Amino acid sequence: MQQISPNHVVGVTYTLTLSNGEVADFAEEANPLMFIHGIGQTLPAFDENLNGLKIGDNFTFSLTAEDGYGEYDNNWVINLPRSVFGGDDVPDDLLQVGAMLPMQDQDGNPLDGKVVSFDENIVTMDFNHPLAGQTLNFTGKVMSIREATEEELDHGHVHGQGGHHH
Repeated sequence: MQQISPNHVVGVTYTLTLSNGEVADFAEEANPLMFIHGIGQTLPAFDENLNGLKIGDNFTFSLTAEDGYGEYDNNWVINLPRSVFGGDDVPDDLLQVGAMLPMQDQDGNPLDGKVVSFDENIVTMDFNHPLAGQTLNFTGKVMSIREATEEELDHGHVHGQGGHHH
């Protein structure tokens, strides 16, 4: 029987809960999480906790903030001039407290920021990952394991059922 190891396509169901009991994410049998193990599609510590499991195995583990999305960093909460969010191609209702906005850093790299507050001059954005500073508690089950195809490895994602279609 196959075991989870690098370069295998893995399908899992899971529930991700935070320390306060809030369910932050999940994948059910009808739509399992499909990923290529060991190539950076999931958190490295997530992959490590699944190493060696077989189809039908259940798992329960927790990841510290350090092994998850990092500690919350107040330096990633930034005040930007409101003019950054202006222009003819920007919707009038774009600025809503709590909205996640796709943005770019000064080097053109994409990053998402959450609107914390705004007034007529300043928009305060939080660029921390939404799960930064959180302990991540996973419970789930391994549903499928197969070797990734050369094409999947070349493209860096799963093809076919549960994956990408070209």
